[in-house]
Amino acid sequence: MLPSRATTLSYLTILSGSAGRLVISLVYFLIVANTLTLGEFGLFATASSTGLILSRLLAFGFVSPLYRVATVKPRLLGAYLAGFAGLSLASLPLIAAISAGAYWLLFAERLAALPFALIIVAEVLCWRPVEVVAIVNNGLRRFRQAALLVIIGSSLRTLAALLFIAFGHRSLEIWAGAYLAATFLSLVVALAAFLPPARWRFVRALYPRRMADAVFAGAADIVFYVQSELDKLLVLGLAGERTAGLYAIALRVIDLTAMPVRSFNQMLVQKIMQDRGLGGGRRLAAFEIGIALVSTAGLVAVIIALKPFPGLLGRNVSEAAYLFAPMLLVPAFRNLVEYHAELLYARERTGSRIVLLCLLTALKAGLISLVMTRFAAGEAWASWMNLVFGLVYLVSASFTYRLLARGGYKQR
Repeated sequence: MLPSRATTLSYLTILSGSAGRLVISLVYFLIVANTLTLGEFGLFATASSTGLILSRLLAFGFVSPLYRVATVKPRLLGAYLAGFAGLSLASLPLIAAISAGAYWLLFAERLAALPFALIIVAEVLCWRPVEVVAIVNNGLRRFRQAALLVIIGSSLRTLAALLFIAFGHRSLEIWAGAYLAATFLSLVVALAAFLPPARWRFVRALYPRRMADAVFAGAADIVFYVQSELDKLLVLGLAGERTAGLYAIALRVIDLTAMPVRSFNQMLVQKIMQDRGLGGGRRLAAFEIGIALVSTAGLVAVIIALKPFPGLLGRNVSEAAYLFAPMLLVPAFRNLVEYHAELLYARERTGSRIVLLCLLTALKAGLISLVMTRFAAGEAWASWMNLVFGLVYLVSASFTYRLLARGGYKQR
C-alpha cells in the first residue's frame, strides 16, 4: 500500500531538514577535519563520541516518556517537560563522575582536561537539550520546526568553524571553546524560539509510573550509542591518534550518508506507535533492502566524486579516502542495525533491546579489538570492517525478527 499524501509530505519535510543539515554538516566537517591535524581530529571525534554517550544519561532517559507523551497525549506535555528539567539537574553528578572516569581511562595522557571538559559540556548540557526540543516537535508532528532547528544548530557550528579558521589559532583547545560557544547559542535559540508552548507544572503522580520506562529506554539508548561509538574509542586506544583520526573521518562520511535513512526510521516509529502494528514480513524485508541500497549508494557517490578530484574534500579527508572503497558495505550494516533498534523501541521491547545491544556491543568490541591488534600496522583493517559490521548485522537481524515473529507482527 502506498503511503498517504500527508505521510509523504511529512517525510519530505523531515528529509528536507536532513538534506539541509547534510550540506551544512558537510561544510562544518570538512573545515574541522582539514584544519585540525589528524591526531587532533581523532581526539576531538572520540571526545565528542564520549559526550554523545554520556548525554544519554541526562534526565535518566526521561526523553522517551516525553516523546511518547508528545506523540499520543500532548495535553500532558507541560508536566513532562517539568519532569525532564528536574531529572536533568538530578542526573548531573552521575554524568560528571562518569566523565571523570572516562577521561582518566582514555584521555588523560593524550588530551588536556579543559578541552575535554568543554566538549563534554557542549554535548551533554547544550546539544542534548537542543535534540530534545527537536524530538518534542517531531512528536507533535511539527516537522518543519524540528528540521529548521537542526539546520540552525548545524549552521552555528559551521559558523564557529569558519571563525576558527579566520582567527588563525588552530589548536584543539581553541576549537573546543568555539564548539561550546556555538552549541550554547543553539540551545538559546532552541529554548527561545522552538520549545512548544506548554504550562509547566510538577505532577508528582506522573513520574513514578514513567520512571521504569525512562530508565529502561535510557539504558537502551546508552547501550545503543556505546555500541555505535565504541569502535572510535577502541581504535584510539589500540592504534593511536592518527589512525583514530583516519577512522573518524571515514565514519563521519559514512554517517552523513545515513540521514535519509534516519528520516525514514523516524516516520516508521511514529507510524508503529500510532497504529500499534508493524505490517507484514514482506514489507519489513522491502524496508531492509531499501535501507541497504540507499546507504551503499551514498558512499558510492562519494567515491565516484573523489575519483577525478581526489582533493575535493580537503587534505586530511583525501588521506582517509582510501578507506571508503574497502569499507563499502559498512554503511548498510550500520544503518540496518540502527533500524532494528528502532523497531524494538517502537514496539516497546525495551528489555529485549537492551539485551540485543549489549550482545552487539560485546561482539563488536571483541571483533574490532582482534582486527586492530592484528592488522592495524599495515592498515589492512579497513576491509575487515565489512566482516565486523556484517556479523553484527546478522546477529541483530536474527534476534530482532525472531523476537517480532514470536510476538506477532501486528500484536502489541
